[in-house]
Amino acid sequence: MNTEKRAVVLACVTLQFDCDRIIKIAKQIADDTDCDLRVLSVLEPTHDYTEAAWQIEYLNMVSKQFGADMTVLFDKNADRAAAEFAKKNNVVRIVTGLHDGGKESFLVGFNIILPEMPLTMVAKDNMVYSMDVCKVCS
Repeated sequence: MNTEKRAVVLACVTLQFDCDRIIKIAKQIADDTDCDLRVLSVLEPTHDYTEAAWQIEYLNMVSKQFGADMTVLFDKNADRAAAEFAKKNNVVRIVTGLHDGGKESFLVGFNIILPEMPLTMVAKDNMVYSMDVCKVCS
C-alpha cells in the first residue's frame, strides 16, 4: 500500500464571491499536473461571522463542485497560516488573486516564508499569471 501523500494545488481565497475564479483555475492546474485540489481561506478572528457566512457557504459549494475540501482557518497572520498549511499538506503550488502591490500584502508575506513555492495569480478578468522558481546552477 502506498502511503505517500499526493501533491496538492492550493487555492487561497478571500471572502469574495468572485474568488470562484481562483478555485476554477486551481482545479485546471491540479488536473493538468495530477495533483489534488484544496481550498483555503484564512479569516481574521472576530466575534461575529454573520456577514461572511454567505461567502463561506458559496465558496465551499464551489470547492465541492470541483471535488475539493475547503478549510477555513482563523488567524491574524494569513500569510503565515497559509504557509504553515502549505508545508503540512504537501502543497506544490498556490493559486491566489492578483497581488495588490502593498508591502504588507498576503503574497509578499507568504513569499518571505516560502520563497520557492510556485505561484499562480488570477486577475479579476481571468488573466492568469504564473511564477516558478528558477535556480541557477553555478
